[in-house]
Amino acid sequence: MNIGMVCYPTYGGSGVLATELGTHLARRGHHVHFITYAQPMRLDNYQENIYYHEVESPQYPLFEFNLYTLSLAGKIIDVAKYESLDVVHVHYAIPHAVSGFLASLILKDKYPFKLLTTLHGTDITLVGLDPSYHPLIQFSLEKSDGITAVSNFLAERTTQNFGADLSIQIIPNFVDTQVYKPDSCTDLSRQIKRDSQFVLMHVSNFRSVKRVQDCVRVLALLLATVNVRLVLVGDGPERSEVERLSRELGVADHVTFLGKQSALPQLLSTADIFLLPSQQESFGLSALEAMACGVPVVATNIGGIGEVVKHGESGYLAELGDVQRMAKYCLDLLTSKRKMQAFKTAARERAVQNFDSSTIVPMYEAMYDALTQGK
Repeated sequence: MNIGMVCYPTYGGSGVLATELGTHLARRGHHVHFITYAQPMRLDNYQENIYYHEVESPQYPLFEFNLYTLSLAGKIIDVAKYESLDVVHVHYAIPHAVSGFLASLILKDKYPFKLLTTLHGTDITLVGLDPSYHPLIQFSLEKSDGITAVSNFLAERTTQNFGADLSIQIIPNFVDTQVYKPDSCTDLSRQIKRDSQFVLMHVSNFRSVKRVQDCVRVLALLLATVNVRLVLVGDGPERSEVERLSRELGVADHVTFLGKQSALPQLLSTADIFLLPSQQESFGLSALEAMACGVPVVATNIGGIGEVVKHGESGYLAELGDVQRMAKYCLDLLTSKRKMQAFKTAARERAVQNFDSSTIVPMYEAMYDALTQGK
């Protein structure tokens, strides 16, 4: 099958899922054409059956603002015509679903394709609530040939905001548990775990909704009892504020900023606990990747996180902003080797049994087959 994959090429969950999905589909013999403004960050090596088409936005004096939505539609039209696309799979509603529908409308007579829209979270729960975008998202969803959402929470929120008549299939995010697995990289562990410290880890794009500052506050509470280090992976607009807070609380010597990293499975395997104090998560892909590496998760009980982390088994869930409770949960694990090992085992087993790529990718293939029958 020839599949167009439209996504944001960034470190966010939607870009990661789209890239991983495309990679697995290519290994299964499909031809996957990524259509976006930059090469997706996890496509850094040549892979058979994967092609990249860059969207360029011409600059004209008359156009004060970048017309990416139209440029993207134009590129989808080009790729669909010359690569005979069967499906265009767009990730994130704005502007991808709008561009995809416009392209499908133009090509419907000579080069028809099916439009599948996958919803990831803030396209519905944040951007979708903007009055300027709401009717555009609603229209593009109604015109999509198929819709998927990464969690029950997100599917329910979508029907609440955009219409109970929408047919949405829930296909959760996934992880390749043959890549994301416990890794006893002793050299890396020695570099990360100084003086046999426990390691708390957080991975994100450092946006305000991730509440990375709460990770620093949890660390400050724990240092009164245990020797622990906070390792922060990623970068973004809140990093300088997180650095400032760590100095203000006197814990800067116990915080390591690694910036953007590609060796996530190895890094995650050095952690004792993964922290996810977000105020908004429709799934929590970073938590799933940590669990696959055998790392328990302490997170906020928000959005779809509870569908990933099983409270009291593979991690703990606290109310939003309750850093005291999160610190208590961390201490509970760090001071009990038996409980820690049980949680590590349960985290890995949950990832393998419920969210492995071998289970989830065929669900997308089945969706493509259903859409294209009788095309």
